[in-house]
Amino acid sequence: MRTRKGAARTKAKRRLFKKTKGYVGGRGGLTRTAKETVVRAGVFAYRDRKVKKRSFRRLWITRINAACRMRGINYSQFMNGVMKAGIELDRKSLSEIAICDPNVFDTIVEAAKKAIAA
Repeated sequence: MRTRKGAARTKAKRRLFKKTKGYVGGRGGLTRTAKETVVRAGVFAYRDRKVKKRSFRRLWITRINAACRMRGINYSQFMNGVMKAGIELDRKSLSEIAICDPNVFDTIVEAAKKAIAA
């Protein structure tokens, strides 16, 4: 009598069910449904690693814009001034500075305004 993937199938199922631990209903216990769910979860994970970068950039820009408007300049003018002034800070750093150290951000805004005027 031939075997049909005896130990290998059990090992594969164990590996699959380890990934679906905590899933509700058949998604966690039925082989075919679990397999479909794991594939779909992988697709979402891949997509959302890209979306995460986008959404954080949007957040940083929103924070910088709010901080700039409080100081009488809008975001696009500010970023133009920052580039012209040769300030090499990324948006993440600028947003952190705007929140944690407003005095330093005031200095950066003034430098950006001078660079635009010059």
